[in-house]
Amino acid sequence: MAPRMVRPRNALLFVIFCLSILTFGEARQSQLGAEYSKWLNEDVRWIVADQERTDFLTLENGNARDEFIREFWERRNPTPGAVHNSFKEEHYRRLAFANEHFAARTPGWKTDRGHIYILYGRPDAITPHAPSRTIVPSQTWYYRRSADNTQMSFEFVDECRCGEYKLKK
Repeated sequence: MAPRMVRPRNALLFVIFCLSILTFGEARQSQLGAEYSKWLNEDVRWIVADQERTDFLTLENGNARDEFIREFWERRNPTPGAVHNSFKEEHYRRLAFANEHFAARTPGWKTDRGHIYILYGRPDAITPHAPSRTIVPSQTWYYRRSADNTQMSFEFVDECRCGEYKLKK
């Protein structure tokens, strides 16, 4: 059986459809306003679920967005209903730490090390690898989770030798 050929008209319609979806998403983001855009795209970028992001972008006004944000943090509150939310407090502490310690040419929260730090916190151990004429600076972060005995490691490499460590893939 010969492969079915896609008609140019159908392909064009598909491309137009995809572009309209992207444009709609960008338009919804631009309608958020600076405060909500910062919250969604910076503050919680690494911890917000895709469905939560989509839901937030469909909200029509500031009151609905404020309520969403309140519920977002409450879902993550280790002590539901308590005024003090240690998860939220720790998240913003990690965000500030990332911005202070991992910024190079990019804000710290946007860097690979900032991303991992915001998600997992302080590593249990860090092994630095000193640069030489032939070896670029790098470091490996190690995490051990006692709850399920999981071990993770992340290697970051500074190819440009400019302090901008990238996660080695």
